[in-house]
Amino acid sequence: MSDTGDAGGPPRELRRNAEGRPSWFGQTFFGIRDRAGFAQALNKAFATIAPNWARGTFTGDNLVTFGKNLSFLEDKAFLDAIARHADTAVERSIVWRTAVLVWAARNGLRREGDFVECGCYRGTSARIVAEVLGFGALPRGYWLYDLFDYPEGSTHTHMPGMGAELFETVKARFADMPNVQVFRGSVPEVLEGRSPDRIAFLHIDMNHAPAEIGALEALFDRVSPGGAIVLDDYGYQGYVAQRDAERAWFAARGYDVIELPTSQGLVIK
Repeated sequence: MSDTGDAGGPPRELRRNAEGRPSWFGQTFFGIRDRAGFAQALNKAFATIAPNWARGTFTGDNLVTFGKNLSFLEDKAFLDAIARHADTAVERSIVWRTAVLVWAARNGLRREGDFVECGCYRGTSARIVAEVLGFGALPRGYWLYDLFDYPEGSTHTHMPGMGAELFETVKARFADMPNVQVFRGSVPEVLEGRSPDRIAFLHIDMNHAPAEIGALEALFDRVSPGGAIVLDDYGYQGYVAQRDAERAWFAARGYDVIELPTSQGLVIK
């Protein structure tokens, strides 16, 4: 990969102070009108922070924090997987989101069932999760779904790199893990006859309220008790319709979705 720092080393976004405590300086923020002015304002704000609180700074993905432990940046297996597979500034800026997925997947190792991701896109987050967990050697499956291309008239959020060749590219990304299956098609229709009976970890990231509700309708009852359901973009204002639909759907079943600072929604069944 071309821009993750020195070959074999940590991503350039990772910094450690003299005591070895980590900070992370992601470059991607969404909805910024004046990026240069925003960066200058951040630098000015950081200059006002007391030195003992300036440790543990995180920027990126519309998050700015300081004085945090950032414990996920002390997870060597996770950092190694980020360095190998997070190819873009966006993928590295959402590292805290990816850490939440790794946590939820580790929780799934104590539950019955397979792993499912609806909206795998380039397969980056799933590859990182699978690598951290050594998924290729586990006696369970990882089921990945996406459109990979935009059908005519699609109202889905358009993502860079989507196209006819992406499906094969993602399949090749998991060629060394035969227990990872990649499916192309629209959710929930593609799930019919091609999804697990029991689910230990469910990640939904389609940026499209009808598809996400369709996934929940099809899969929620199969999630094992204690299994984690992660809803990407639940907290972003651009997807408030998605948030409203999912919050109402879970409330009707007696569940409350916690909105995380990463913008994800989290439910433990």
